Amino acid sequence: MQVNTRFISKAFLFSLSIIVILSSTTYSQQNKNLNQIKSTTYLSEKFELGPGEVLAKGIEDIEFPSGHIGVKSFDVDLVDEQGNSVPLYETYIHHWFAIRYHLNKDKNMSHDIYDHSKPFGGPDYKRNDGTCNTWILPHYWGLGSESRGTSSKLPGPFAVELGNPANITEGWEEKWLFSIMVIDTRGTEDRKSCSECRCDQFNLPENFYNETKDIHGKPLSHEYKGGIFCCQNYFQCKLKNGFQAPYRKLALRYTITWIDWDQHQIPVRFYVLDSTDRVIINGSEVIHDCQAEYTIPENNSIDLVHVQKASIPMKKGGYLIYGTAHMHTGVVNATLYGQDGRILCTSTPRYGTGNEAGNEKGYAVGMSVCYPKLGSIKINDGETVIMESRYKNEFLTGAMGHMYFYLADRLPHTT
Repeated sequence: MQVNTRFISKAFLFSLSIIVILSSTTYSQQNKNLNQIKSTTYLSEKFELGPGEVLAKGIEDIEFPSGHIGVKSFDVDLVDEQGNSVPLYETYIHHWFAIRYHLNKDKNMSHDIYDHSKPFGGPDYKRNDGTCNTWILPHYWGLGSESRGTSSKLPGPFAVELGNPANITEGWEEKWLFSIMVIDTRGTEDRKSCSECRCDQFNLPENFYNETKDIHGKPLSHEYKGGIFCCQNYFQCKLKNGFQAPYRKLALRYTITWIDWDQHQIPVRFYVLDSTDRVIINGSEVIHDCQAEYTIPENNSIDLVHVQKASIPMKKGGYLIYGTAHMHTGVVNATLYGQDGRILCTSTPRYGTGNEAGNEKGYAVGMSVCYPKLGSIKINDGETVIMESRYKNEFLTGAMGHMYFYLADRLPHTT
């Protein structure tokens, strides 16, 4: 059964200097461990798309390194049957998410990923440590059009620990799935509007607004102008009169680098914060009302930048090891601030200038990555951070402002 992803629907690398302060003993051991880094490239199951069509689905039980490992990087590309990278102006990568789950070996995965009434033995989803991780943004890795140009590499001895037998119930196994949304924009009347999932560009089903539920399970408002709800699986964006092109088969090609886990690795926790998070504090309870996306309205103001931000209390902090943002075309930047106003990480886009995949003109094809000097930036337990996303101040639907970052509880020994 395919996973219903309606509600989370959603090659250039920046050269960055990683400053690591280590003792000679630790540094030698680290180099020894780096020699053991492994890398494998996989191909997801193929999916078929025609001009103007949306694919928004889950791909279950994807190939993944086995054993007790530490993942150092996870990179994804969209390719055709010949293995060629597909340019964004032909098929737009709205988002891909890699989601971890544990499954009873005696049970089949036959449940909606967002069905909280699943019977005993169904998939147990292992979400990230962020504040929007229930069923909106539960993933460990995930980007969009910026995938090819954003580094996912974790520096030094830091890694995402996976496959620890002590954390897997006997009789269960650890698995992964992809949740993806891609839009074939060949021959569309307005390629940009299709990429933004503007509702008036799609041939929506009859009674769409009455039958479609919003993020809170209520009928979708007619004021909803665009976003993931108008880009559901196999919805059709309007084509130019007479345009015809063949269906084609595509797939996600993904490369994972990892190391067998040992005492020299330092585990990190992965966080996703959302600039739409409307935090409500009810006594000692903190409620996170994340929207996942938002609309920048048409306006005549003189402001060149639209700012969306949220104040988010962090239950548990740590040392910042890595940070970047998932944003859409039109992004200016995204910044994570500490409670005292200090900048923890700013991620800025690179826009394409050519025609080749990874450098498509006008598209956001990469986001910069923060690799702070080890120990220089720490988020305290209970600290309230500010997540701010900034776009050009022009009409935009389905805008996303997500900050991804890794925190570690400790640093390498320096003595």
